[in-house]
This record gives sequence, C-alpha cells and structure tokens, in this order.
Amino acid sequence: MTNTEKLWAAALRVLACATVGLAPLEGYLASVHPQLGKVPAGLLVLGWVAVRVRHRRLPAFHPVHPLLGGLAALLLASAAVHAGGPFTAEYTVRWLPFLALTVVLADLAAREVGVRPLLVASVAGSVVAGAGALYSVQAGAARATGPMSDPNDLAFVLVVAVPLLVAVTPSRPPTRHKVLVAVAAALLLAGAAATFSRGGAIALACAVGWLLARRALSPRVLAAAVGAAVVAAAGTVLVAGSRLARSLREKSFIAETNVDTRELRWRAAARMLGENPVLGVGPGGFRSEYVAASHNAELAEQTPVAHNMFLEVAAELGLPALLLFLGLVAVALFATEDAVRRGRDRNTVVAVQASLVAVLVGATFLSEQYYLPLWLLVAVAVGLGSRERVEKEGAVRAGAPHDQ
Repeated sequence: MTNTEKLWAAALRVLACATVGLAPLEGYLASVHPQLGKVPAGLLVLGWVAVRVRHRRLPAFHPVHPLLGGLAALLLASAAVHAGGPFTAEYTVRWLPFLALTVVLADLAAREVGVRPLLVASVAGSVVAGAGALYSVQAGAARATGPMSDPNDLAFVLVVAVPLLVAVTPSRPPTRHKVLVAVAAALLLAGAAATFSRGGAIALACAVGWLLARRALSPRVLAAAVGAAVVAAAGTVLVAGSRLARSLREKSFIAETNVDTRELRWRAAARMLGENPVLGVGPGGFRSEYVAASHNAELAEQTPVAHNMFLEVAAELGLPALLLFLGLVAVALFATEDAVRRGRDRNTVVAVQASLVAVLVGATFLSEQYYLPLWLLVAVAVGLGSRERVEKEGAVRAGAPHDQ
C-alpha cells in the first residue's frame, strides 16, 4: 500500500468514525448550524466514492444491496406519485442519505475501517449523549432530552448502545478498560432511565435477555449491574426525591394519553396502507394525511408521526417497501449468524444481534427509521459477513504476482 493509499484509508476511518460518533449528538450540532451534523456523512460518502473510483473497485456484493436499491426505487416512485405533498421532498431527502450510508459503511466495515472502530465510535457518541441527558435533568427538565428533543428517541439511541459494550470489551480487559466500560454503562443506563421511556425499558430488557440466552453476558456481571443500579436509584431518591416524584407524576399522566393516541395513529396508518397498498401515501405522508385518516381524532396534534416504524414505513411507502425494509433486518440477522458459524468474534456478533433486537422492539413504539442505529447495525452485520471474503480476495491479489 502506497503512502497516498494509506492517507486515503486513514481519512476514511476518521470520517466513518466521526459520522457514527456524532450521530447521537446531532441536536447539539444543529444548535450551532442546522446542516453541521450532515457534514461528516457528506464528506464520508464523497471520500468513499473518490477512493472506489480511483481504484476502480465496486463494493463487495451482498444480498443487502438489491434490497437497498429496491427500497430506494420504491421511495422515489412513491415520492414522484405524491410530489405535491407538503412533506414529500423533506422526507425523501431524509431517507436517501441513510440508504447511501448503509452501503458505504458496510463496505468500509469489510475493508478500510473494520467493525470494532465503528462500534466504539457509536458507543462513545451515545455515552456523551447519556451525559447530556443527565445534564438536562440537572438543569431542570422533567424528562431527559439532552441532544434530542424527544426523550423517547433519546432512550432508543442509548438503549441500543448498551449491548455494544459487550462488543467493545475484550475477553480479558485490563482494569482501566473495565472502569471505562463501567462508567460508560452507568451513563447510558442512567441517561435512559432519566427519559422514563417505557419502550426503551422493554427494548433494553429484550436485548439483555438475548445476551444472556446466547451466553455473551454472564449472570454475575448482570447481577453486579443490577446491584449498582439499585444503589444509584436509592441515591437519586435521597438527593432528588421531590423532583423525581414530580417527573413520575408527569410521566404517569402522559403515559395514559400516549396509549390512546398511539392506538389512534396505528389505526390511521393501517387505514392509509389499506387504501394505498402499493406506494403508500408518500414520504412524510402520514403526517399530512393523519387528520383525514383519523377523522380528526387528535385536536392537539394534527401532523404527528405514527410511533411505530414498521406501520409508518408501510403507510408511507407501501407494502412492497415494507417487505424490503424487513428484508434488510432479516439479511442482517442471517449475516451475523453466518459470522458466528465461521468463527468470528462471537461476543461481538451476539452484541450486534442484541442491539438489533433492541431496535426492533423499540421501533414498535417509535418511528426510528430516521436515526442511524438501525442502518449502522445493518451495515456492521453486512461487514461482519463480508470481511473474511474481502480479506481472502486481498490475499489472492497480493499473492498473484508471485504465482505467475
């Protein structure tokens, strides 16, 4: 590898890790400039294209590519049919970068960057977001928000990062590493708890259950974590009992309303899908069509989200798009299982699976297709499945001149 190639590879590693690590902090970046959070991703895609063109090398093919291509085609078709919608252009532009980033990150995970640096960057960014969540509560917020305006979205990002701590921890970590992981876990869990998100709690429980069932997390470590959480909760009650009681009362009141409103929105999404099964109501169309589909059921909220990723994708893009969307997750899970069979780092693979489980469970209550965790995990899963094949191809190319 020449010095120029090494510099390009280093630049791609930096940009990939910056894109992933800064994603949970997009709210902070947007407060500086609305487009600042998009800069690392934009530079990453441009740099990746430049390197691939320079080497005349396409990404290593994977079954996820036709799924992403088909989803992009259906997205554009739905956008074209519903071009007059008030949110169509905005939401089309939100969708396309995630599809492109999935291709780019999957290829980089299999080649220049690797899986572990991407996971470390994701955890690091989420830990900072967890610290921001706690700061927002200390500053007077009833529920943690930090870098995200919606506490539930913040809980989703933090909870999905928790299983990845298993992936970034070596089998025999030094004491300093153990301390860092313990601090990271404390910030992630405390930040998620401060959001009072029930969906986040359910997603976390399912992810932890997956880690235990697949023996990537020992019961002893879990018991220690639960004990520490109990001590931290007791300390919180002693220090800020009155504020905690107020937050719980507010959350209890909101929770009763949320159950009713989510049922209304899910029914509206199902009605939209039933009336527009092929291409849906267009990107962002759930918001613009909600009043009509729900028969003006919510006077206080006229343009909400569906609070269910799968129903919202189906309602907006149609049933074929939903099947492709679900296919992405299925391919990711299959790729991780294949990686386990081929002897890849089992704890890393199972941790990625557990995070995917958290995504699937959490997204049952939230619209999370516009946040990076889902797309990053699909890309990492594909990278795990492709990296060994890419390494073999590289070895063959490197040895070819000697065989001639």
